[in-house]
Amino acid sequence: DPLAADYDAAFTRSAIGSLMRAAVWERMDAVFRPGAQILELNCGTGEDALYLARRGVRVLATDGAAGMLAVARAKVAAAGMEDLIRVAQFDLAELAATLISTNTSSPGHPVIQSPGHRFDGVLSNFGGLNCVADLAGVARGLAHVLRPGAPALLGVMGPLAPWEWAWYLARGDVRKAVRRLRPGGVPWRGLTIRYPSIGALQRAFAPWFTMRRVSAVGALLPPSYLEAWAVQRLGLLWAGSRIERRFATTWPLPWLADHYLIELERT
Repeated sequence: DPLAADYDAAFTRSAIGSLMRAAVWERMDAVFRPGAQILELNCGTGEDALYLARRGVRVLATDGAAGMLAVARAKVAAAGMEDLIRVAQFDLAELAATLISTNTSSPGHPVIQSPGHRFDGVLSNFGGLNCVADLAGVARGLAHVLRPGAPALLGVMGPLAPWEWAWYLARGDVRKAVRRLRPGGVPWRGLTIRYPSIGALQRAFAPWFTMRRVSAVGALLPPSYLEAWAVQRLGLLWAGSRIERRFATTWPLPWLADHYLIELERT
């Protein structure tokens, strides 16, 4: 909630954030078709939902933060997209139990609509799943509300971040440099942030999902907190983005990126 008012200025409209989101949108174009109904987790201020809606995709945009949802609702109303986007508060930490309950004899959760409802895909962008301890529970819950063959597009912060190592080690801050490797995660604003590897996330989802593709988002681009440094080197930033987009799926870029974008299919 405290981040909501400034999130778009600090990230969405930043040079680094714009390039990272453009890379995700490229894959959203490939994965989510017009007319599909998508469940979006941790929707934030609604940028991705609006992008999908402008392409004719219907979105149930959810987040646990009321402040983020307030910004998202205002954007949706200003864009006149209420017929394609429904914004609702939904606690990601309780995802598994809540979603599974919608497909039993109990009444459907008001966010998810009704028992037996199936979405055509799910989107979770920019680290929402890093706030979750039980990834297998998330996978199990999503499996109950996705139709067979439905895609899941998940943007996750990985454990190996050379940009972060170099930046903080150069400043003598070893603790921050290796924070992603810390067992049990890192406390942050009342949450615990974890950094699952590609393999760990794939294993958590494996009983219900098959991995189709994984790509880098921020391997050759610096993390967003280096915006002030990056805007003084825009030519280098854009060159890095072009090269990264071309080789996004090439080893080892996805394994060394600030975020990896994993594409799964509901079996």
